[in-house]
Amino acid sequence: MQAWHFTEMPYPHLPPFDELSTIRVTLPSKHFDPKIGADLYNRYLDEHMIADDLGLNMMVNEHHQTATCLDVAAPLSLAILARQTSKGRICILGNPIVNRGDPIRIAEEMAMIDCISRGRLNAGFVRGVPYEIFAANTNPTHTVERLWEGIDICVKAWTSHDEPFNVETRFTHRRAVNIWPRPYQDPHPPVWVTGSSDVESVRRAASKGYVFATFLQPYTKVRELFDAYRSSYVDNGQPGGGGLAFMPIVYVGDTEAEAERGARELTWYLKAKVEPQFRNPPGYVPVSATAAALKSNGDARARSNDGLRQVTMEQQRDLGVVMYGTPDQVAAQIRQEYERVGGFDHLLMMMQAGFLDHKSTVRNMTLFAKEVYPQIRDLPGTQQIMAAAAE
Repeated sequence: MQAWHFTEMPYPHLPPFDELSTIRVTLPSKHFDPKIGADLYNRYLDEHMIADDLGLNMMVNEHHQTATCLDVAAPLSLAILARQTSKGRICILGNPIVNRGDPIRIAEEMAMIDCISRGRLNAGFVRGVPYEIFAANTNPTHTVERLWEGIDICVKAWTSHDEPFNVETRFTHRRAVNIWPRPYQDPHPPVWVTGSSDVESVRRAASKGYVFATFLQPYTKVRELFDAYRSSYVDNGQPGGGGLAFMPIVYVGDTEAEAERGARELTWYLKAKVEPQFRNPPGYVPVSATAAALKSNGDARARSNDGLRQVTMEQQRDLGVVMYGTPDQVAAQIRQEYERVGGFDHLLMMMQAGFLDHKSTVRNMTLFAKEVYPQIRDLPGTQQIMAAAAE
């Protein structure tokens, strides 16, 4: 199992949440102090470099018009890490290809970063979260189609070396595509996809051999998505696939009390507000998914992240969304999640959020790397699990 350090690079220095209607989309930028922001950017990049020294991989993501994430141009952060780290893999999860609108530019950026890092890049792609539809002025009914069209174009750009080609698709029209540089990895960097509850996208990722990742979901939902991935490989007569990735919030402490304090700091992320009109733009999710959410009648186990915000941290731990405790306790929680969802290849850990300070973040990473990771590193991956099941 591969372990990944992650932070959204938050800006927590805001008025109390109960004084704000939202911290996404429409929060005025007067609340951002550039001097504080400069310190935070450098601090978060330093922590990624420490993660690399500790033997962890590094993941970055990108969001817009939100205080939860200052990383508004993840390829920039990725390029810095490509040059300043040397051991771990670096993953972008991901490129918001739907909202950026130019897959060729994304293909070029990823190829360049792959060369700078000497082949340590995992290139992830995302639809983008619902509230960013408004910031990008994107049609929500097109997001799935644009995602897969864009990925296909990037892969073709990475693997076409003999002559230019034209692109004439529904959303992209380009002549003489011929990207320089080509990627360092052959035929291209591993492709990752995340799509929350879209089972068809999960199956499509599996059929193409891409890694599928899901974030902060109850284990019952994770199992449903991972089973769809695995069954797609059975249906296609293939032995495994790119693999599966799951992200919980993680805090490892020297004592249970210390771990609980750290985890409470991290759950700041789950309390982030967004006004209701931005949560579910028409057409972003299938009608069936919206109906299922309404029928859940407030059952947090059947709902999305909004439901998780309404339960206690102890319940969030029971659901597998938050993991905290001493090293042995966290290792046991990871193994429990692994068994409940049928196994996975990558543990993506939100190890910093909110006001969690630098010292506590580094202690969290250090305890995980030195005392937890050795206990879970050898858990079998998707291909090994499926090969064993086929025997």
